[in-house]
Amino acid sequence: MTEIFVGFIDEKTKKEYENSKKEDANLFKLLERATDDLKINPEIGIKIPKRLWPKEYVKKYKINNLWKYDLPNAWRLIYTIAKDEVKIMAIILEWMDH
Repeated sequence: MTEIFVGFIDEKTKKEYENSKKEDANLFKLLERATDDLKINPEIGIKIPKRLWPKEYVKKYKINNLWKYDLPNAWRLIYTIAKDEVKIMAIILEWMDH
């Protein structure tokens, strides 16, 4: 069975996630629920067509897929998926409100 993990693209994003627990408890709960869902099924979000990928994501993160997980209150989580024979990793790039 392939293991599924959820991580963050960089330390800054991870710290923003951790800080949201203190700064915005409601947002943290939404993000926590999203990460729990991604651990069960990383493809739960909506796959974003390549023509809509922000160029800075491709340049900065060298992504080859991009997904959006819709959160309540017009928030969204943007992530990419990395796979190998042993594990699947949902890598959170950012979250934003609409």
